[in-house]
Amino acid sequence: MLKQSSACVAVARLGVLVPLMALLLTGGAQAADEKYPNWKGQWTRVVHREVEVQGAFDQTKPWGLGQQAPLTAEYQKVLKESMDDQANGGLGNYPTSHCLPSGMPRIMTFGRMEYVITPETTYLLLSGSDHLRRIFTDGRDWPKQPTPTYGGYSIGRWVDEDGSGTYTTLVTETRYFKGPRAFDASGLPLAFDNQSVIVERFFVDKTRPDIMHVLTTVSDHALTRPWTSDRQYQRVATDVEQWPETWCQEGNANVVIGKENYFIRADGLLMPAKKNQTAPDLRYFKQAGE
Repeated sequence: MLKQSSACVAVARLGVLVPLMALLLTGGAQAADEKYPNWKGQWTRVVHREVEVQGAFDQTKPWGLGQQAPLTAEYQKVLKESMDDQANGGLGNYPTSHCLPSGMPRIMTFGRMEYVITPETTYLLLSGSDHLRRIFTDGRDWPKQPTPTYGGYSIGRWVDEDGSGTYTTLVTETRYFKGPRAFDASGLPLAFDNQSVIVERFFVDKTRPDIMHVLTTVSDHALTRPWTSDRQYQRVATDVEQWPETWCQEGNANVVIGKENYFIRADGLLMPAKKNQTAPDLRYFKQAGE
């Protein structure tokens, strides 16, 4: 009888403790969520129509040479050769033109963005040619055997800069890239060794709550010094009904065969992209009349 009574008491206590614990946990989660900024909605980069022809690292300057990037002499030559090749119908040093991912930092140039913030990870959902970034904010260290990716590996930390009890700034560092990558469509190069280190500070403008600053500093062996740009984004909607979708493969008429780029005509046939360009090697195809 005593054992049964003890069991009944334990069950009764458990019946009280379970909902109480759930309530405390829920309250704790809500309290934790309140520390994080409200970046809800759809964001897109601020476009300066008077200078932008194509998306660029520094939004306030024209792309290519107009960026005035602090390139080393070696990579100034890479940029010149890229732009000369493009002027002759080639693709230059622009890997995204044949549908490779943009990678960082160009991943942050095009499309609409959505921030999904959790205590462990902040997700950037992107509608450009690259579709997802993860920024880990759980206090982890760099992986011992990292797998390089176009977007790199991002570790961040939240900062309460004004002591209000709410985080205002996300500071991130991104490493471990694969390539090829370029800053913009002119072929403005990142170093071919892919040893870039990119530091970002995400914060909302204090006087314009629908403007996001992403202060971005790129350290790279193609540059003579770290290169910083205040990249800005505008919140175009809070309650979002539609998200655009972009896939590079749709409508892309470029075909790279070997080291040459060719163009697919509207009738589906291959045509040269450059003047006096030779046809691709067809040794593995049965020739007409054989």
